[in-house]
This record gives sequence, C-alpha cells and structure tokens, in this order.
Amino acid sequence: MKFSSGFLGTALGCLMALSAPALAAEGYGDCKLYGEPGTERIETAIPGQFTVLINLPAVGEFNGDTPETVRSGREFCMAVNIAYRLGIDKVVLRNASFDSIVAGQNKDFDIALALISITEPRKKVVDFSTPYSIGSFGIATRADASLDQEGLKTTKLGTQAGTVMVQWAQEHLPDATLSVFDDTGAMFTALAAGSVDAVMTDISVVLGQVANSGGKLKVVGQIPSGADTAGVYPKGSKAKPAIDKVIADLAADGTLAALEEEYLSAERGGLKPEDVPVWNF
Repeated sequence: MKFSSGFLGTALGCLMALSAPALAAEGYGDCKLYGEPGTERIETAIPGQFTVLINLPAVGEFNGDTPETVRSGREFCMAVNIAYRLGIDKVVLRNASFDSIVAGQNKDFDIALALISITEPRKKVVDFSTPYSIGSFGIATRADASLDQEGLKTTKLGTQAGTVMVQWAQEHLPDATLSVFDDTGAMFTALAAGSVDAVMTDISVVLGQVANSGGKLKVVGQIPSGADTAGVYPKGSKAKPAIDKVIADLAADGTLAALEEEYLSAERGGLKPEDVPVWNF
C-alpha cells in the first residue's frame, strides 16, 4: 500500500413500554429523559459532573462545532440519559483525538463515546462498555464522482488515524493510495477539495456528513465491520459495572432505539444504512 502524507432489533418493540420522556433539565442540553433518575450510582472522575470524551465533528451523534455548543445527538443524549439514571445532573463534554482515546492516553473522564469498535489490542489499554450498536464502514465520494467496489481497490482513499479502518485498508486495499487524517473534519475537507477521491469511516458519520454537505458528497457503499461499537472507560474503571447496567437497561427498554430514530434519522436527511449497497471483501 502507498501512503501519501443499533441495536434496534427487539428493542423497537419495547418503545411502548417507556414512560413518557421528560423535558431535559439544565445541563442536559435539549435531550429527552427516559426512565427513572438515580437508579444506579457511581463516584465520578470529577466530582459533581459526568465527564464524557468525544471526537468532533460527529454529525448526528454530537450536534455542535465545539463541546460547549452540543445540545443534541444520539450519543450525546445517550450520555445524558446515562447521567440521569446515575443521578447526575451535569454532563460535561471534552473533545479528544480518536487516536488518544483508543490508546488510553486520557485521564479524568467517566466514559468516551466516539463510535469506537471493540478490538483485542485496544482491550489491553482501555476497558469497553456494554456494546450499543454494530459498526459498518461507510464510503463517501464527491457527488460528481463515479466509484464502485472494484474502483475502491485503487483509489486515493482517506481515513482517520487510530481507527480499525487504517489496518483494514492496509490489508484489503494494498493497491490503494491511503491518506490518514488526524480528525474527521480534515478528512472530509480533503475529500471536498479533491485531495482524496473517497473517504471511509463509520457509516453513521458518513451519512451525517453527506446529508450536511449541501449535495456536494454522496455515499456509495458500506463494508460490514463485524465489530461491536461501545464506549471506552479508563483501564480499571470502578464505574464500569454501574454504567454497563444502565446501557443494558437503555437498550432493553427501547431508549437507545428511540434516540437513534430521533437523532440519526433526522440528521441523515432520509438516508438510511439499509439503503446503502453492501460491499464485501
């Protein structure tokens, strides 16, 4: 290779069992709250707040240009509902590079949410939460470009540092020219500018970016990753059991399905993962 520089499933059936969502309190953005508060308890990394590491931009997951401006999104409102059920009324977001999150280089946080795939090497340096969706790699190009599965093998491809897609591309696309970017924003900027001909990242991110590109980009395919998506804890986190239980409860009672429907469907502009062609390698 050349280098150039949800669990919807049965949970949908549980939606009717949810209590009516409450309006978000101060510190919860615009999120709806589901279930009962304070069903579990933890000692937070920073007293008085639930600290969440994120990786912006993440349209549909964390809607905002900076941590301070995020007030909605699937993963954000998932974090809010975790905090709510832990009896914590303040959620604080901290932006970090994806590479540093999966390398276990951050401290003083309770959970990281950034569409992170569970892998064995990562388990050596971080702990993973209960999974909350299954990942797939999405492929985006400029709207006027033509790219099929065969063409992907020799294209100029961009992806993000620290993701499982870097190694996947090295192994499965040895004749492609791969550019690795530090963050999602830089990667999509490079695509729009023509520095790369296609980009590959989580299908959720791809659909959100394409929907917000003003018709300049399109999604052409997706590749099943076969990996679960989960949150990341600092290695040895004592909060893991309680937060894991809350996430499992959110999946079982339909909250996660409700959040996916509300935030991802809206931000994707009608684009759905099931409508994107599946490419198998």
